[in-house]
Order: sequence, then structure tokens, then C-alpha cells
Amino acid sequence: MKNRKRNRLKGYDYSQDDLYFITICVKKMLCCLGNITPSVRTGRDLSPSSSSPSSSSPSSSSPSSSSPSSSSPSSSSSNHHLPSPTSSTQIQNQINELNEYGEIVKNRLLWLAEQYRYVVLHNYVVMPNHVHAIIEIDSSKVVDKPIKIKSLSSLVGAFKTTSSKMIHEAGFSSFAWHRSFHDHIIRSDKSYQIISDYIDQNPSKWQTDKFFPTS
Repeated sequence: MKNRKRNRLKGYDYSQDDLYFITICVKKMLCCLGNITPSVRTGRDLSPSSSSPSSSSPSSSSPSSSSPSSSSPSSSSSNHHLPSPTSSTQIQNQINELNEYGEIVKNRLLWLAEQYRYVVLHNYVVMPNHVHAIIEIDSSKVVDKPIKIKSLSSLVGAFKTTSSKMIHEAGFSSFAWHRSFHDHIIRSDKSYQIISDYIDQNPSKWQTDKFFPTS
């Protein structure tokens, strides 16, 4: 049996105080959380809903080393009727429009910091088929009472489970996240700034993003 690639740093305590850059992908890289459209008219349709995800693994263009691989979605998933955008944010010349499912994902990210007092959400972006976030675990926020600090994997698991359940209840019964997630431990102010800028600029660079669907 082929060995699976190790996703976490061996021997590292992921419940200790630190800053983490995480990337979580929708299963089969299905673009179902919203659209990113140009704020000015162009001669090309850049909406991800007009294309199907690539079956090839992403190339290395993010500020960290690797991310989950992907495969083409099944026809039953890609034919699911997606809800209309419920909110939008303009980033440079692109508008990031989240639909009902994208709003659920955004709210569940915010919920993590509300549910677990030791979690700080520094920055995040919900893209059509993936999520980037900088999460900090800060145990000093719960010194007033003994609390077991969850590991990064447990926190991401709570996010995935609750968001998936709510998306299923909203009508997308076949929605699923990729089995694992990618993490990068942020070890310097410079690295933090580079990653935070990458998150901020992700929507404006969607067409060249490694997760952008190609036909």
C-alpha cells in the first residue's frame, strides 16, 4: 500500500502557542462557494462557474510549499444548482461574491474565534473552491481557568464538520471538504506579512491562482 504524504510536521505540538497559515480545499476542487468576477467588463468570462476544475495537481504558487491535490468533480456535484451571491467584496479590479455556502464558511471561520477563546483569526479569505486563513493559538487568553487547548487539526476538524453540516442543511447534500488540509507554521514577521498580503491579494489574482479551474 502506498504511503500517504505526511501533512503535519513530525514531532511538532500543534496545540502550542503559534501562528499557522492554513489552506482548506473543497473536495475535487469544486467551485461552489461563490464567484470572483471583474469589476470592469473584459472580453473574457472569468467566472469560475463557467469552467470545470482541472484534474491535475496544483502548481506551486502560494507562499508555502504544497497543498492538497485535486481531481475532476463528478457530474452529480458539478450540476448542483448554486445559490446566488449574498455578499461581495471588491479587491482591486475583482469582486469576490460569496453565495449562501460561502457565507456559511465565512461565518464558521469567525465562529472558531468565538467558540474557542484561545483562537485568534488574523486574516482569511473564502475563495470559490478553497479557504486561506492565518490562525493563532494563544493560551494566555484562557489563563483564568484550566482549558484543554485543541490542536490545529482538531480546530480545523470542528470548522469542517460544522460548516459541512450547515451546507448540507442548506440544500447541498453532496458537499464535502478535501480529506486533509495544508498548514505552514509562521516563524517570522516577514513571513507573516508575505502570507497576509497573499491572502489579501488572492481574489485579485484568481485567474492565475493554482486552484483556478481550467477546462
